[in-house]
Amino acid sequence: MRARIRTARKAMVVAAVASLGAGLLAGCADDGKDDGSGSSSGGDSGGKTTITLGLFGTMGFKEAGLYTEYEKLNPKIKIAENVVERNENYYPALLNHLTTNSGLQDVQAVEVGNIAEIVNTQSAKLEDLSKASGVNKADWLDWKWQQATTKDDQTIGLGTDIGPMAICYRKDLFEKAGLPTDRAEVGKLWAGDWNKFVGVGERYKAKGPKGTTFMDSPGGLINAVLSSEKEKFYDASGKVVYKTNPAVKSAFDLTAEAAEKGLLGAQTQFQPAWDQTIANNKFAAMACPPWMLGYIKGKSQPDAKGKWDVAVAPKSGNWGGSFLSVPKNGKNVEEAKKLVAWLTAPEQQAKLFKVQGSFPSAQAAFDSPQVTGAKNDMTGDAPIGEIFAEAAKQIPVQVIGPKDQIIQQGLTDNGVILVTKGKSAKEAWETATKTIDNNLDQ
Repeated sequence: MRARIRTARKAMVVAAVASLGAGLLAGCADDGKDDGSGSSSGGDSGGKTTITLGLFGTMGFKEAGLYTEYEKLNPKIKIAENVVERNENYYPALLNHLTTNSGLQDVQAVEVGNIAEIVNTQSAKLEDLSKASGVNKADWLDWKWQQATTKDDQTIGLGTDIGPMAICYRKDLFEKAGLPTDRAEVGKLWAGDWNKFVGVGERYKAKGPKGTTFMDSPGGLINAVLSSEKEKFYDASGKVVYKTNPAVKSAFDLTAEAAEKGLLGAQTQFQPAWDQTIANNKFAAMACPPWMLGYIKGKSQPDAKGKWDVAVAPKSGNWGGSFLSVPKNGKNVEEAKKLVAWLTAPEQQAKLFKVQGSFPSAQAAFDSPQVTGAKNDMTGDAPIGEIFAEAAKQIPVQVIGPKDQIIQQGLTDNGVILVTKGKSAKEAWETATKTIDNNLDQ
């Protein structure tokens, strides 16, 4: 999925996302069976070289037919992916394998929320992809390229997607609540202000169908608000400032207020219970980077097709976005670099967006017909390519810190979610900050 996000999804990291912040996307493997980073590379099968990829969530390469296309272009290559559903399970294993320089796939994905740590601590273990054949730096958004580039100008990951933020909403539920359904009119309801967004939630609660909430989750709201801020967890000097940055506390308090008023679902995103709220039409709106469309499609019932639409978010942000890297000790390094260069080329990024909703980080793809004319089964005739492209232009450039994910997860899973379980906003903030600080000290 993706997870994803997918932000960064930008950025997702970002998302770019940043990412996950909660740049956690959904995928197709059980977490308990494979950590997605264990080595199964190499083996020539029937005279073919197998290139393995360690991925998190539904990154879409397989779903978009890119593996099949590449294998046809390169008959001696076979591609195999190992996928972990949640990045929070995938990344610790990846970091361990990089640290020990063993057990790595030929290609390893890195979520935008983790890229700063990988660049700062593990770049010596990864190939400089700026020198790979067919790679042109100018194809990517400059800030995306720089996120994976070291101080000595080594680029250890090629960007896949970004996560420009919008709001996905159910037209049928909005109509039942007496709210407008036209995407332009919906966007005007909350233009420029997340407080207005929460205000629309109160209107929805007053007349919306019983058993539904306005928005999907506390994590979705706080991440959307924070992703639209220029500074959140770290300042430009690299200092952790999440407790003293008023934008973070404001986002936390607004989310807690929405939770106290019953405007948000009580689930954690990308968990089975949350998936069921999508399948059962239990909420009317959600923060929605492009990759989320693929997730919605995967978790919805067939009758939901065409009932969603996409409106401009109160403020643009990035949720999600990922990179593909090539470990130096892989069994098929040169072939892996060729594959990564091809998968992240503008042409393939455009195809991926058309099929999976992963918005290109390669700006060279923005004007391609696959992007400008993109549609999605869930959102009908919504011009999603144009909507997300416009949002991408407004994304603030954020400082991505090495422990962004720890902080974001602490604010959500150990913070605002508690308000839906009866805790006060003050208690939730204290629990979140205590958990975060303990984890940062480890």
